[in-house]
Amino acid sequence: MDQNHKQEEQNDLYAGFSAAYKSFATEAIHIGQEPEQWKSMAVVPPISLSTTFKQHGPGNHAGFEYSRSGNPTRNCLEKAVAALDGAKYCIAVASGLAATVTITHMLKTGDGIVCMDDVYGGTNRYFQRIACESGLEVSFADCTKPELLKAALKANTKLVWIETPSNPTMKVVDIKACSQVAHEYNKDIVVVVDNTFMSAYFQRPLALGADVCMYSATKYMNGHSDVVMGLASMNRDDLYERLKFLQNALGCVPSPFDCFLCNRGLKTLHLRMERHFKNGMAAAKFLEADPRVERVIFPGLPSHPQHEVVKRQCTGCPGMITFYIKGKLEHANAFLSNLKLFAIAESLGGYESLAEHPAIMTHASVPEQERIDLGISDTLIRLSVGLEDEEDIIEDLRQALAAAHPKTK
Repeated sequence: MDQNHKQEEQNDLYAGFSAAYKSFATEAIHIGQEPEQWKSMAVVPPISLSTTFKQHGPGNHAGFEYSRSGNPTRNCLEKAVAALDGAKYCIAVASGLAATVTITHMLKTGDGIVCMDDVYGGTNRYFQRIACESGLEVSFADCTKPELLKAALKANTKLVWIETPSNPTMKVVDIKACSQVAHEYNKDIVVVVDNTFMSAYFQRPLALGADVCMYSATKYMNGHSDVVMGLASMNRDDLYERLKFLQNALGCVPSPFDCFLCNRGLKTLHLRMERHFKNGMAAAKFLEADPRVERVIFPGLPSHPQHEVVKRQCTGCPGMITFYIKGKLEHANAFLSNLKLFAIAESLGGYESLAEHPAIMTHASVPEQERIDLGISDTLIRLSVGLEDEEDIIEDLRQALAAAHPKTK
């Protein structure tokens, strides 16, 4: 394929999407990484494993006291992520769920949360089985329809939790519209967007009116399936002061080594996401054209119900695909069991391709009736399309579909 054809293909892929964020790659590589902050002038930030730091005198420290409350390696990561999110501040915590817990700890007994109806199973479990039992009032609404969000808001609503695209049915929420609805109802409502699927490269929720942008950095932000971590970015000083306090007080901080790895992952985020989009689109188009597939849900396809919203608020799409295979549970199991390149595994967003069965795996903790209502059926399969060669990805999907439906070509 000649260079001009490659460029045309790239232009077609991004046609209609928002323009890429200016200097994203440059900021990912340089912000928070300045060699001048180290006496050694190291170009790569060193891993500071020390749990404690010598003080000049009692209370007279050089910026660090104890590694839970502040760590040089973690600082580098937090500065870089804040820049990529277009934010003033960022905190890093031990996992995506730790970020959810830390944010929710800003509330008190009797406060209300309105959550997107289709969310990561762990988020659903935490809100329904822990937050509710701790005195918080949690309700769920389909935030793809802002009028349903508005109807769900109450006098005690303090937090609106949006996940977009949602996990696993890939619903896309208009962040700007929902943020306006929440803030018009009560300016003090904190709108949180779980940006895990899109990453900072494809979506900036804070620029669309959200108050907090959070991630399971375990996924695309780190991108190598070797770190469990959470991130939360914000512009408001009051939110940062409260969340920074909770980060230390709750103690759910990541290790310096994990911060080093995630910081390193950010340096190739732009390159990885572009390849994820390219491969994801190719896989989605292949599946949509296959007679053994009932339906494909991929935000980059015109067939996606919120495709126009995606193009308006995002600069591209990740490699996340949900599809319904024709048949029953046995056909879904046969497809998954016959994959060779895709690994059957939970999680997503790594360089390797993964496949999973949400109803049995990631969303098994969601009550059965809720799964049915959301469309998380026995034939629903979720793919995290990796960075392998496009032809090999398509071939693996083709042969697994053939194994699941041997009589259909």
